[in-house]
Amino acid sequence: MALVTFWNKGEESQLLPANRNTPSPIDPDTIQVPVGYEPDPADLALSSIPGQEMFDPRKRKFSEEELKPQPMIKKARKVFIPDDLKDDKYWARRRKNNMAAKRSRDARRLKENQIAIRASFLEKENSALRQEVADLRKELGKCKNILAKYEARHGPL
Repeated sequence: MALVTFWNKGEESQLLPANRNTPSPIDPDTIQVPVGYEPDPADLALSSIPGQEMFDPRKRKFSEEELKPQPMIKKARKVFIPDDLKDDKYWARRRKNNMAAKRSRDARRLKENQIAIRASFLEKENSALRQEVADLRKELGKCKNILAKYEARHGPL
């Protein structure tokens, strides 16, 4: 019987029979975990851009850069502008700046809402996965018990 060597992180190599049927690796992103999670439609509406596809916390992943905390920017002191210098150009710039500030606040709020909903979904998914791991460990224990009884009666495999 041919033996195959493989490595576990932090462990020495182990030998297994070459004819052992091992499953092929699975891409973790393709695994669907049944999660009993339905976000509040009002929350979904607040985290979706009107006219575009509805935000789906199961699919949307955030990059490391998107999740980095943003630095606090110290606000500049307001400079008083005398009324005689407030011409049409000044008011046009004020309107433009106010609209840009509103867009920025809305975009930040949207992203914060999406992250909150995604975090809630991930917490539920994590809980479901922990339960699945517990169930699998329980099943593994039963299988090991059955195998130990078999080997005690018939000798090692």
